[in-house]
Amino acid sequence: MSKNYVFLVLWALLCFSCKKQETPMTNGNVREILLQYGKDNPENEVLIRTSFGEMRIKLYEDTPLHRANFIKLIKEGHYDNADFYRIVYEFMIQGGNVLTQPSYTVPAEIKHIHKKGALSMARMDENNPEMESSAAEFFIIHGSKYMPEDVALEAQNLGLTLTSEQKQIYLSQGGYMALDGKYTVFGEVIDGFETIDKIAAQKVFNEDKPLQKIPLEINIVHAGTE
Repeated sequence: MSKNYVFLVLWALLCFSCKKQETPMTNGNVREILLQYGKDNPENEVLIRTSFGEMRIKLYEDTPLHRANFIKLIKEGHYDNADFYRIVYEFMIQGGNVLTQPSYTVPAEIKHIHKKGALSMARMDENNPEMESSAAEFFIIHGSKYMPEDVALEAQNLGLTLTSEQKQIYLSQGGYMALDGKYTVFGEVIDGFETIDKIAAQKVFNEDKPLQKIPLEINIVHAGTE
């Protein structure tokens, strides 16, 4: 056995032993890991491409756990085979990769309203008093515009306290008020609202499954690029 061969084997073993092993994400450490990941990965814009067009999305800084989690999943390739698999007209379009589900949930960061174009995270409704989010399944609000009397009545029925600006958004832009205070909105579409409209208008079966598969591609938007 040559000295060079022995050296290469030892070098490979040393590199393997020194390689940093990523700590598995659990509900016990998810907050700590995501906060650190967010500091190391500050990206806050993504681009979703579909055959119906693109949606440029800004991720909110005041929902750091959800922003970091979304960026992490994109970089790790979780959404490589994702699609919009649930569509409800004047409600929302839901996407993700249903074949691979992370085992952890993300602590709720409920701060924003579900206006048209809002990017929100799905969650389990049962046995989830803290309203923790699914780790990977997201939806984008299609919604509809409200009349002034409807905004006031629904806010009262839902126990919501809306600012004047939020009320005006529901009147002029639309959305889906019934989700406010229950799901975490962590971003918003800033360009590509017509793409939401096109996807939301697709024919479905079994109430919400699109007749034709709608693949999606998510890329992180870096400064000066798309």
